[in-house]
Amino acid sequence: MPTYRDEVVVLRTHKLGEADRIVTMLSRHHGKVRAVAKGVRRTTSRIGARLEPFMVAEAQFFVGRNLDIVQQAVTLGTYGADIAADYDRYTAASAMVETADRLGDAEATPQQYLLLLGGLRSLAAGAHGSRSILDSYLLRAMALSGWAPGLDACARCGTEGAHGWFLAQAGGMVCDACAPAGSARIEPGTASLLRALLSGDWETVDSSAPRSAAAASGLIAAYAQWHLERGIRSFSQLEHAR
Repeated sequence: MPTYRDEVVVLRTHKLGEADRIVTMLSRHHGKVRAVAKGVRRTTSRIGARLEPFMVAEAQFFVGRNLDIVQQAVTLGTYGADIAADYDRYTAASAMVETADRLGDAEATPQQYLLLLGGLRSLAAGAHGSRSILDSYLLRAMALSGWAPGLDACARCGTEGAHGWFLAQAGGMVCDACAPAGSARIEPGTASLLRALLSGDWETVDSSAPRSAAAASGLIAAYAQWHLERGIRSFSQLEHAR
């Protein structure tokens, strides 16, 4: 019987029939997995609660013809309850798992799995501001996929320095000579915050001014959606999430 085991983060679920669900997961070693979890909507199911969004589990799968089948699931991280209990955490986590899902099968690497796992763990623990955790996750996820924003040199001409404009379509900061109409003006505090979010400098992130944080969030959301080539629905819920 062709089976395999892997650690997974549950991204989303869909109802199937009267008692089953299709579960979409980001796994550590097998990329993105879509599998049928049979009977998990019954109250007697022993694994249903382990396969809810934001949960982390070690699962065993049977390789199916079209979809794999979940045979077992053992909880590794019970982050779902702590995240769902707080609106800010829930909206940030929703945007994170949606982004992980949208990145595509080619980008579903072990590094992306660990990045998402770390972000969800930080959200559940309330380690930092929910929107800051999301912003850092988005920048790092883009970087892992080869779309790291240029923050220390002009993304168009390569001139090094602290430039005052940001253009998602160009790939990051741009100099005065390269900034077309529609570029966003960047204050020094916002530029420093973007670098801190990308590098994981949480001391700088946590002490940033609300104005800089709001500006950085807007730029990061635009940047991520531009490279994903489609909108992230969960962003519409983030207006009051900082």
